[in-house]
Amino acid sequence: WLRRTTHYLFIVVVAVNSTLLTINAGDYIFYTDWAWTSFVVFSISQSTMLVVGAIYYMLFTGVPGTATYCATIMTIYTWVAKGAWFALGYPYDFIAVPVWIPSAMLLDLTYWATRRNKHAAIIIGGTLVGLSLPLFNMINLLLIRDPLEMAFKYPRPTLPPYMTPIEPQVGKFYNSPVALGSGAGAVLSVPIAALGAKLNTWTYRWMAA
Repeated sequence: WLRRTTHYLFIVVVAVNSTLLTINAGDYIFYTDWAWTSFVVFSISQSTMLVVGAIYYMLFTGVPGTATYCATIMTIYTWVAKGAWFALGYPYDFIAVPVWIPSAMLLDLTYWATRRNKHAAIIIGGTLVGLSLPLFNMINLLLIRDPLEMAFKYPRPTLPPYMTPIEPQVGKFYNSPVALGSGAGAVLSVPIAALGAKLNTWTYRWMAA
């Protein structure tokens, strides 16, 4: 019972803290303010953050579906934050909720389809998460009503001057932020997934001590 209680508690705690990291990564609404200008950076950070926690819990339980469960908690918590800002009088589009769930589902499907093969989950699942997350998030971002307008129109009182949102320069540095984010995310998500798997081993040792 201790092991079951601990892993469910860990899932909730890390998923909530992952969401807080997203919301507070340099700005309360990092995603809405900066996704257009730093979409590649955002894609890499989100894919690696998702895969390390999702594969950790999936291997901890050994149950395909746990990764999606973790991503769902992250999503729900971000929607709660979105509702809180909306209740304070900010517009509905003030916080854009990142799309984690489909990528986590691909990780779960990989684990299930390879008959719970840990190494396949790390290599194939990690690659799929890195490849898919930028695509899903760009589709999500295109549905938002001008995020830069929201950023300039509703400045945060605690936002330091150096974090003031800037106009996008997408074409100046790279032609396809989705392709670049997917490529970099696919490469980096694999070693981060391996780290998540290693953390799982350490947790078992800690709980057995």
